[in-house]
Amino acid sequence: MRVKVVMPKWGTGMNEGTIVKWLKAVGDRVEAGEMLVEIETAKSTQEMEAPAAGTLSEILLPEGEEAEVRTHIATIVTD
Repeated sequence: MRVKVVMPKWGTGMNEGTIVKWLKAVGDRVEAGEMLVEIETAKSTQEMEAPAAGTLSEILLPEGEEAEVRTHIATIVTD
């Protein structure tokens, strides 16, 4: 099954975020709850957890790029 990783909404004032650093690469195994990506918002930089266990199959938003909340930024293929 394919699980979409989406730009989170961490607060009421958050409308977009910028990818600072991917902590995993395409093809890497990830566990649910494992830190996947660093995201910068207007107020802070935080790490986002993987929503599911599996293989990171694609990264749609590269480092340095900005996207609106709930934008599909990566995909995890579950076992």
